[in-house]
Amino acid sequence: MSGDNIYAGVSGAVAARRLGWGWFANAQGVARRVWARTTARDQGGMIIRYSVLPGFGLTLGLTLSWLGLIVLLPLAGLVIHAADLGWSGFWDVVTTPRVMAAFRVSVTTALAAALVNLVFGLLVAWVLVRYRFAGQKLVDALVDLPFALPTAVAGIALSALYSAHGWIGSVLTPLGINVAFTPLGIVVALTFIGLPFVVRTVEPVLQELPPEEEEAAISLGASRLQTFLRVILPALTPALLTGFALAFARGLGEYGSVIFIAGNMPEVSEIVPLLIIIKLEQFDYHGATAIGALMLLLSFVLLFVINLLQAWMRARHAH
Repeated sequence: MSGDNIYAGVSGAVAARRLGWGWFANAQGVARRVWARTTARDQGGMIIRYSVLPGFGLTLGLTLSWLGLIVLLPLAGLVIHAADLGWSGFWDVVTTPRVMAAFRVSVTTALAAALVNLVFGLLVAWVLVRYRFAGQKLVDALVDLPFALPTAVAGIALSALYSAHGWIGSVLTPLGINVAFTPLGIVVALTFIGLPFVVRTVEPVLQELPPEEEEAAISLGASRLQTFLRVILPALTPALLTGFALAFARGLGEYGSVIFIAGNMPEVSEIVPLLIIIKLEQFDYHGATAIGALMLLLSFVLLFVINLLQAWMRARHAH
């Protein structure tokens, strides 16, 4: 039984109550039967809706088993292997100058790329939602290209474009701007792969913004800039922050598109994922797992922040 039928049953009960108490008693019974057919309560009082899928216990068990096998087991192995070092050994590994420099490069470049995407992602989403133009579907499809394109291919293409003899690099190099094989190249690569996260997060919110609020602000004498800053931007802020956090988290762990354009010089342009690979190639498994455990901790922090922002978005839309 669909939610519309439930709503109809309840609405009928309300209408019958207005017609008379006898009708109301009969309508109440109908509403109870409709609700009983579509929902049930377990011993803890939780409402469980019936479905064509197997029972709650079976589906929950399969879900937890699959998540445990695919997600929790590898992460637990990483933490357990890193714990063999002890706290002092772990601290000695993650505080070496090379590891600290790699974290500094990864965090600063991911942050810079996320900030760039915050501005231009909003601009792209605004154009796609508010305007109609020739080739709009093509532009909309290009936004998702970083999702579909292998990251290694993106890294090779960016390196070819921004090298000293590339189409873009040949113009920037005489101006003293070196992109390829520098931290700036890392920012370019992370901006490329992080743009869709901001655009696709902001687009639905822009589409749902009621035009009446903008029209009311303009009718009250607000300029376009004032309308954007005081009416539109506050409504978009949670979505922008969520897109920013997603782009930052994606950039923090990016590997494939970065290693081809970064230069990979220790303590200059070496990122954390590359350093983990180097540790593994040197058979320093404890060092690799220690660095990976620290990255895992950062990932959990970012995941917590993203969930807080999404809860904030839901609360704002509810009101």
